[in-house]
Amino acid sequence: MLYEIVNDFPHEIINEEVGPFISLYQETHRHKTENRQDLIRFKNLVNDIRDSLKENYPKEDIEALLQPFNEIAEDRTFWNKSTDGLAVLANRNKCVVYRLARAVEEVSIVANSFYIKPLIRNFQSAERYHVLGLDRTNFALFEGNRYGFVEVEFPEEDDITKEEVLGDQHTEPHISAGSFGGSGATVFYGQGGRKEEVEKDTERYFRYVDKYIMEKYSNPTKLPLILATLDEHYGEFGNLSNNPYLYKNGIRKDYKNLTSAQLKEEAWKIIEPHYLGKTKALVERYNLERSKFLASDDIAEIARAAQENRVEILMAEGGKIIPGEMDKETGEILSGEIQDPRIGDLLNSISMLVIKHKGEVVVLPEERMPSQTGLAAIFRY
Repeated sequence: MLYEIVNDFPHEIINEEVGPFISLYQETHRHKTENRQDLIRFKNLVNDIRDSLKENYPKEDIEALLQPFNEIAEDRTFWNKSTDGLAVLANRNKCVVYRLARAVEEVSIVANSFYIKPLIRNFQSAERYHVLGLDRTNFALFEGNRYGFVEVEFPEEDDITKEEVLGDQHTEPHISAGSFGGSGATVFYGQGGRKEEVEKDTERYFRYVDKYIMEKYSNPTKLPLILATLDEHYGEFGNLSNNPYLYKNGIRKDYKNLTSAQLKEEAWKIIEPHYLGKTKALVERYNLERSKFLASDDIAEIARAAQENRVEILMAEGGKIIPGEMDKETGEILSGEIQDPRIGDLLNSISMLVIKHKGEVVVLPEERMPSQTGLAAIFRY
């Protein structure tokens, strides 16, 4: 296979140094009745990429670069598993594909660096969260943000259901023997009824679920975790959980009785105040640091600071594209047209450099940005 489906960001592909760098984004659809046009739109975007490449590359190079895209187009199974968005990053050496839990605007760019702003926004922790749906016999994990919501696919080899986890280790009623009266007759009697057995097995199962989710998902991603379960299980799981990312407030309903849209709506009611609080605190910090000349929204100044590894946090406007490129050696800004394969989105180029230097990049909608330029940076010194 010429492409790899990945879930992690930043991915090592952004460190590739051999261009050209091809980025494709498009909205996709989960249901067959809606996704029939997805492949047509994908092929149209690939044709746009081909036209852009023609300006600087011979035909044989172009066809080699587009081979992974052709393979994706011909893979029917791939299109039958569509989510809400698709992102493809490719150069001469690699091609990685993201299935996104939110719709993205259609973009096809050939430039001196990958276009990653939509991926930053999709993966930034301020918006992402997990929902753990739980009952006595099964559990499911969902990942969402303010735009999308998708169920996490567990590895086939992992034990998930209560039956798989406990197997033949279910709690058995304890039987004791004793004599009755003075007859010497042996009498068998039970200690603990069916209800007690069920409660013990439920506790053992819940402890397994807590450990499984914490070790395999919460600790690696550090995402907030919202519990969705019946009220009778809510306190029990919360009391035994050791997961530091589990929110105290959750969804006290049977997750199986909620549609995906309803579960997302319930979860966002819990997450949104935290998200808005983090954004507000970041903007307030930016304004404070700017008063001390340790922050700026001047793109040229930010570009130089990024080149010198002095940007601690960069806020970038998600829907804004400024055609241009940055000289990675000097920080000088070069202008041009977005159709030129040597020119990309200037805001994206600066964001990419900040990430490579281990700075933090937060992509915000226009109404939450503290500036009009498309960028706002807090400097390290």
